[in-house]
Amino acid sequence: MGKKAMPEPLIPPHGGYRKLVTYQLGVLIYDATVAFCERYIDRRDRTFDQMVQAARSGVANIVEGSEAAATSKKTELKLTNVAKASQEELLFDYETFLRQRSLPEWSADSPEALAVRQARPASLAGLRRIMAVLVSDKSDKADKSDRKAEVAANVMIVLINQETYLLGRQLARQEHDFVTEGGFTERLYRVRSEHRK
Repeated sequence: MGKKAMPEPLIPPHGGYRKLVTYQLGVLIYDATVAFCERYIDRRDRTFDQMVQAARSGVANIVEGSEAAATSKKTELKLTNVAKASQEELLFDYETFLRQRSLPEWSADSPEALAVRQARPASLAGLRRIMAVLVSDKSDKADKSDRKAEVAANVMIVLINQETYLLGRQLARQEHDFVTEGGFTERLYRVRSEHRK
């Protein structure tokens, strides 16, 4: 006789957000945004709080969506999309920072942007190392403070663009899972039907 199949659990595995690349990168973006704002944005400026809150929302909604997935795929999708929208808002703030200071924004295929993507910094210390290298690469620039601000904002733009791309892929996977497996209501029906057999 073959083994009897284990019944489908009512509450599926969920959480595990700490393993997600989007969570890990989101935490780095949040921590780096706090450091950036403390250095370059006046604490009395509303932009300070808006940027920090957008960065926090970007990662907090990944956490909440991952935990909510147990009973609501719809909520998971919604919160992952909110995380992506928060990152887009933060991206706008960094682009505005550069524009209002007449600092150049790197193109996606610039050597600097490619260097950041290849370095894949995973911590603030790693981020600071790559920034120091990028600042010193143009040592002929008269105003080092402008170069530091330019590098800091552009590095964040590169990271946020990576994050929004990855969140877009995460949303596509969540949508696929919802379409193929259904949500909690369908799972409840399957589990109850199996129990009645």
